Amino acid sequence: MAASLVETVLVESAPAKVNLTLRVLRRRADGYHDLESLVVFAGGGDRLSFTPGGALTLTVDGPRAAHAGEIADNLVLKAARELKARIPGIALGSFRLEKNLPVAAGLGGGSADAAAALRLLARANAIAPLDPRLYAAAAATGADVPVCLDPRPRLMRGIGEQLSEPIALPPLPAVLVNPGVAVATKLVFAGWTPAAKSDVDVKLPALAKMSSVEQLLRLLSAQTNDLEAPAIAIAPVIADTLAALRALVGCRLARMSGSGATCFGIFSSDPDAAQAAKILSAENPNWWVGETKLG
Repeated sequence: MAASLVETVLVESAPAKVNLTLRVLRRRADGYHDLESLVVFAGGGDRLSFTPGGALTLTVDGPRAAHAGEIADNLVLKAARELKARIPGIALGSFRLEKNLPVAAGLGGGSADAAAALRLLARANAIAPLDPRLYAAAAATGADVPVCLDPRPRLMRGIGEQLSEPIALPPLPAVLVNPGVAVATKLVFAGWTPAAKSDVDVKLPALAKMSSVEQLLRLLSAQTNDLEAPAIAIAPVIADTLAALRALVGCRLARMSGSGATCFGIFSSDPDAAQAAKILSAENPNWWVGETKLG
């Protein structure tokens, strides 16, 4: 009986989403914002398991479980219900979420969890990975869920619904740092003010030719995260986090991800990233620090 149970448990990773660039193009009449962002994914994140059969349930554990909010509001459940609404005959079941990522952190943790739930339901119900109903359910669940459904580097536009084909980028040794604060996305966007239009748009043909880290870093250095300034106004410790990253040996670029407060540093090598993570953890024991590869 135990062996049979183990065989029915399906598992998916839910990697952190990192916005290498983020331009806010305009505020829309519906209150949302049109964006352009180069999105990549980290090597680590949350972990979601699923046991098919029975009622739809969710349990949450892991080091960040206490900060995951009310289970009834979790995007894993919302995603499952959105897919059920589109494919009424699918079997649901029990989800277990191991929450490792900080919440309200600019890493798309909840969106990554929801996307993992959709992948698990697709596997359990023999739904093709490219079934348009999966993407419809993802879009209905949240703006960042579609890009997390197939976690590979892409250009994301609109409110997240316009996705490029996957882009082959060189892997980037990196450190992710959250200084222990959560910032509300709505408040960060409310603090955004339009700036003069940049002439350094991220061009897909240029990205397709990024065969080296040096080329990619030159392109990224000409970009920004337009939400960085309003996020710092809400949580000034973000500026301290960026300064700490930039002061470390081998740091080539430091920037905030998404609407914050997590920041990333791209380093010259894996050893530099490992040493940087060790130093930051020792000097700031209350910060969440993770060495990773972005790609």
